[in-house]
Amino acid sequence: MLSQETINIIKSTVPVLEQHGKTITTVFYKNMFEKHPELLNIFNHANQSQGRQQTALANTVYAAAANIDNLAAIIPAVVQIAHKHKSLGIKEEHYPIVGYHLLGAIKEVLGDAATPEIIAAWGEAYGVIADAFIGIEKDMYDQAEQAEGGWKTFKDFTIADKVVESDVITSFYLKPVDGQKLPAYKPGQYISIRLNIPGEEYTLNRQYSLSQAATGDVYRISVKREDEFNPNGKVSVFLHNGMAIGDTIEVSVPAGDFYLDTDSNNPVTLISGGVGITPMMSMYETIANTTPERPVSFLHSARTRKHQAFDEVLRNMNDKLANSTYKVLYSEEGDGFINREFLASNVLDGSDIYVCGPSAFMQAVIKELYALGMPEEKIHFEFFGPAEQLELTHA
Repeated sequence: MLSQETINIIKSTVPVLEQHGKTITTVFYKNMFEKHPELLNIFNHANQSQGRQQTALANTVYAAAANIDNLAAIIPAVVQIAHKHKSLGIKEEHYPIVGYHLLGAIKEVLGDAATPEIIAAWGEAYGVIADAFIGIEKDMYDQAEQAEGGWKTFKDFTIADKVVESDVITSFYLKPVDGQKLPAYKPGQYISIRLNIPGEEYTLNRQYSLSQAATGDVYRISVKREDEFNPNGKVSVFLHNGMAIGDTIEVSVPAGDFYLDTDSNNPVTLISGGVGITPMMSMYETIANTTPERPVSFLHSARTRKHQAFDEVLRNMNDKLANSTYKVLYSEEGDGFINREFLASNVLDGSDIYVCGPSAFMQAVIKELYALGMPEEKIHFEFFGPAEQLELTHA
């Protein structure tokens, strides 16, 4: 437990963190990687170069400070981040390194304003927060390892098949080299893959949603090929152009807290944009396989028909389900966008709503859902990469 004096000191730094948080986290990552370049084998370099990781950490530190007297309020965010850590193989011994450089960055950026009392208070607070992460992640690792066919961090998989789904999306079917049965996963979860790409100094990690219902013998990811000059494109371009059937790839245990509630019989509305369709495929197929009577509305937005994956598969599933509707809009073909009017007509009453896609798409869709009076607790969403703050109003 933190003392009241420590809580008061941390609370007093909230305005400073709001103003200087991004600068602090930028200095933190710079200094940490200079001292521990081996950690570049874990972190997503593209998110670093674009500032997304720094912003995400700044938001987390700010939230921790603002809620230091009620840390239970940030447990959902801790769990979400812990899933990411689990999928990347973050270990307990990494936390002292992070703590040392985070406190150092606060001191460097704030200078004399970072008094010994402030640094001591943040050191104490960081220890409590780190212990929460370590405990949650240990439980996750233990559960993953103890599950039938489970393992702790990464193991080798073979690319068993490679199927072109659209002009930009290809599916990769992954089977474990050891031939073991695969642990089940919740529809909507993701895996991390770890690659050593020729010419790259460090190992590259990326998370991809599992794009079909659990089968027990194969994982499928469906990857959009990004522009090769885009920092985000290194892994996707290599997967598309450099990896073939029979090649080996390292894969993590499934993770993630964005998934279909399979214990509920509530109606479901799935809303996706672009490659955000991938976790929805797992959810929709699971409904079709296990609760085909469950009402579901699948709403998708793609640039063009050539960009969209799984259209024929979705239409076939929809035809076989008694309480399903499937609608897709092509933004560059005159069909328009998923707007308030479209949502009002197609979101099922009382449904659990799942949203995934590019950040701008999600901002727009969720804002309109709130404007329509949809309860916040009924709206579930996932960002690709570090979680971002949604700039939303409930007007």
